[in-house]
Amino acid sequence: QVQLVESGGGSVQAGGSLRLSCAASTATMTTYYMYMGWFRQAPGKEREGVAVIYTGGGSTYYADSVKGRFIISQDNAKNTLYLQMNSLKPEDTGMYFCAATFRRLGMGRILAGNEYNYWGQGTQVAVSS
Repeated sequence: QVQLVESGGGSVQAGGSLRLSCAASTATMTTYYMYMGWFRQAPGKEREGVAVIYTGGGSTYYADSVKGRFIISQDNAKNTLYLQMNSLKPEDTGMYFCAATFRRLGMGRILAGNEYNYWGQGTQVAVSS
């Protein structure tokens, strides 16, 4: 069982930055190869994949809407996943969730939330214009 705990959300003005953290309960990232990532859901909208990293080799995957602005990374020593969010826009507002899966995913499924079976409780991000 993998437990994930997010932190780092908050309110920021457009153009600002935030860094989200996701602490895993066990030495997950160094023991197992898995996909770990960030998903978000805005009120009235469907959940969307934002950024994912494959812990086995560090390959990263991003939604087109955040490419060039967000950076996903992992710290194996701290067993923590990060999402550095820069140049934030009001449309980045939403609840951000950390998720993980041991499944082997094809390219078209890496950002699909329903492929992930371990989820954190979420952290709120609000970007004002």
